[in-house]
Amino acid sequence: MSLADSDRELVVEELGREPTPAEAALFENLWSEHCAYRSSRPLLSAFESEGEQVVVGPGDDAAVVALPGDDDGETYITMGIESHNHPSYVDPFDGAATGVGGIVRDTLSMGAYPIALADSLYFGAFDREHSQYLLDGVVEGISHYGNCIGVPTVAGSVDFHPDYEGNPLVNVACIGLTDEERLVTAEAQEPGNKLVLVGNATGRDGLGGASFASEDLAEDAETEDRPAVQVGDPYAEKLLIEANEVLIEEGLIESARDLGAAGLGGASSELVAKGGLGAHVELERVHQREPNMSALEILLAESQERMCYEVEPEHVDRVEEIAERFDLGCSVIGEVTDGNYVCTFDGSEAQSASDDSDGERETVVDVDAHFLGEGAPMNDLAHEEPSEPETDLPEVDLEAAFDAVVSSPNTASKRWVYRQYDHEVGVRTSVGPGDDAAIVAIREAETGLAFSAGAAPNWTDAAPYEGARAIALENATNVAAKGATPLAAVDCLNGGNPENPDVYGGFRGIVDGLADMCETLSTPVVGGNVSLYNDSATGPIPPTPTLALVGTKDGYDAPPLSVESDGELLLVGDRGLEADGTRLGGSEYLAQFGGSDGFPALPENPSAVVETLAAVANDEATLAVHDVSHGGLAVSLAEMVSEDAGLEVSIPADSEPAAALFHEQPGRALVQTDSPAAVREAFDGVAPVVALGEATDRGTLELSVGDRTLERSAGAIRSLRDTLEAELE
Repeated sequence: MSLADSDRELVVEELGREPTPAEAALFENLWSEHCAYRSSRPLLSAFESEGEQVVVGPGDDAAVVALPGDDDGETYITMGIESHNHPSYVDPFDGAATGVGGIVRDTLSMGAYPIALADSLYFGAFDREHSQYLLDGVVEGISHYGNCIGVPTVAGSVDFHPDYEGNPLVNVACIGLTDEERLVTAEAQEPGNKLVLVGNATGRDGLGGASFASEDLAEDAETEDRPAVQVGDPYAEKLLIEANEVLIEEGLIESARDLGAAGLGGASSELVAKGGLGAHVELERVHQREPNMSALEILLAESQERMCYEVEPEHVDRVEEIAERFDLGCSVIGEVTDGNYVCTFDGSEAQSASDDSDGERETVVDVDAHFLGEGAPMNDLAHEEPSEPETDLPEVDLEAAFDAVVSSPNTASKRWVYRQYDHEVGVRTSVGPGDDAAIVAIREAETGLAFSAGAAPNWTDAAPYEGARAIALENATNVAAKGATPLAAVDCLNGGNPENPDVYGGFRGIVDGLADMCETLSTPVVGGNVSLYNDSATGPIPPTPTLALVGTKDGYDAPPLSVESDGELLLVGDRGLEADGTRLGGSEYLAQFGGSDGFPALPENPSAVVETLAAVANDEATLAVHDVSHGGLAVSLAEMVSEDAGLEVSIPADSEPAAALFHEQPGRALVQTDSPAAVREAFDGVAPVVALGEATDRGTLELSVGDRTLERSAGAIRSLRDTLEAELE
């Protein structure tokens, strides 16, 4: 990419001159879609981001939320989410690994210690060799980086859809822990304070990463764009995490920003711009690992494991001591000013002996920091509203449908993925991956933090607005199934090329749908990320609104997903068991067998459903709870069966079998209880409750639908669900 002619005209008008090469490159990156959100920012006002518990909302490196119920009111969590989509296509291992590193550093810059990760991954059709290559590399990159830095990966999702073939998505969320005294922000505080760069030396890797992320992937991207992908060093990141902890504990940091998109130029200019200030940066002072780097390379390289700190002059020596203690590089690169953002360069030390350059200091950047960060004009793009699918349903044998849906890569076990992650390091994980939601113990506030993250490409492909509403409700239901009530969320909004009206129409739909349901659930969306131009030679991706949502509860225990061998099984919230069934749009059933249909109707009072489910999950009589969503009732029932306990279930006789078993209306849950009357009373006036059957000690799912009976042992179900493991081992 290069600076567009229309943008260059604005820059020339502002500066009163032509930009220098370094300025042009800086504007190109910071005014890119990746950094400036030029096509999405006009839509993001739809999100409600304020609330009683919100301390820092959108616009910083990560959001900060106070935990409810803390008597002192001083325990905060940070929440952030980022995408590393294009880099993960070009180099799946390093692309995914550095995505983890980046979101962890966003957490550090708020004065927080990272305590949990969630990754939401999207690939092309699973039976494609290239999809499996990308999956293997991405998972290896995430596990290597996360395991090395000692931050547990406790939640996430993995989805497959043909339209991700040329452009996979890697969305990573991180939760951190801090408090009122430790909190710092990315807003520069005072002219005269020093800017200190701590971490790895700067090389030439990742040059132009922000602009690379703001254009469609070409057919030769895997070779041509490899220089734009950063290379991570998790061992240096671990040292940086611990050094940051000491710096925060000793109160040495006034503000901080991690070096990500647009490198040093992005981090340092954004830091001072947020404070309405400027800076003078001497680029040759940056510690470097490659010889003869130019000013532009030093300014824009996206070398990993680096932080930019604002430090009072009297504390600089101590910061340098701590950096040396942790074997990290440290450079005092300039200071905060009340003028422009100015970068100078004395290249004399970089010149060879035969070079005739006089080495005089050169001013390579001299611009208003606010204009650099906020001056990009927003795009006014045309859009087309998505059309409503027609009803065209396949006729499929019930047993064949059950086996196909339960064994689908989308609904099958993801154990092959999460067993590669250390999800117990840090000794906070009470409920780990493989359940509806993870639970992380926040002992400082005696609070269990439930954590769910993911999207549903089939849903939003079929119906962007309703599908996005369903994704928000699905994540809220996940945490409610563990007895938690929603607290806050962050989102990663992924779309194709917004210049195509149909793509932009779908993107607008997922923004409005997600915002609408989060507001209905009284769950503020406190931060997020936008990733557009996820388009390739194979076409655009489905509109994909990944949501990472947290909820809180007293204590750290939760009802399990698997049933015990005795107790009644109830289905709550299902609107599709009537004789005329429900719509199957967006379902895995239709993905497997073809056809189309409208998206199912959502509950009329979703907030009450979520709140009631959380209360029921915490009741002493509740034995197990499992949310019903992807793959429908059939998959959820199969997942609850184990070798030690089975289920004998009967679907109401007047239900249409395929609709009853495979529709994917969210806001439903299966509850195993010793007190069905109490569950009915709790949901009275909130949602329907249907008795499905009882648990047994036979380790078998015995399912009756009308005059049809289907039986699968726990071993047979396990074999069906081992799709990923069977193919990838």
